[in-house]
Amino acid sequence: MEQTSDMLTGGFSDAPRQSARAFRAALEAMARPGSTYVLQEMADAPAPVSRAAATLLLVLCDAETPLHLSGVCDTPAIRGWVTFHTGAPLVAAAEAMFVLGDWSSLDLRVLARGTAEYPDRSATVIVDGDFEGVDVSLRGPGIKDVSVTRLPDVVVFQENAAHFPLGLDFYFTRGAKLSALPRSTRVTAGENA
Repeated sequence: MEQTSDMLTGGFSDAPRQSARAFRAALEAMARPGSTYVLQEMADAPAPVSRAAATLLLVLCDAETPLHLSGVCDTPAIRGWVTFHTGAPLVAAAEAMFVLGDWSSLDLRVLARGTAEYPDRSATVIVDGDFEGVDVSLRGPGIKDVSVTRLPDVVVFQENAAHFPLGLDFYFTRGAKLSALPRSTRVTAGENA
């Protein structure tokens, strides 16, 4: 019974306003790589999914957007919550438009990266939770000169950007915080690179 009540709760209390604000924050984060946004009004999925990741799921996923849950994010409670609140079909990683998981559980090699004809047919990855990070410098669209942040890996993101316009887009969520890294962003190791 408790699992069913967890599934039914945690959505937006004022969906039109809250989803519009959250969607705007998701767009802003992707448009300004390396910037961190703190979401004010959030969804609340079962643990261990962060409130920022739950909010992204509510504004980005629906019955037309296949979702893959990975690692600690793939539990019966989270599956039920996602199905009830978004209607997103839960699929294997290779079929997903969106992927949610902790960094250590993600297998990026199997994810869709788009095609020459349809580069937009690629996956967006929501990396939820803490990770051992390295300092990096970011350059590219949406960044005036350089932006400094921490990423869980350097080479993975360098290789991803090298295949632009193909590649993966990333959101990073922890608690109420949200940041993003589109495939167009060039990543260099170190803060002053």
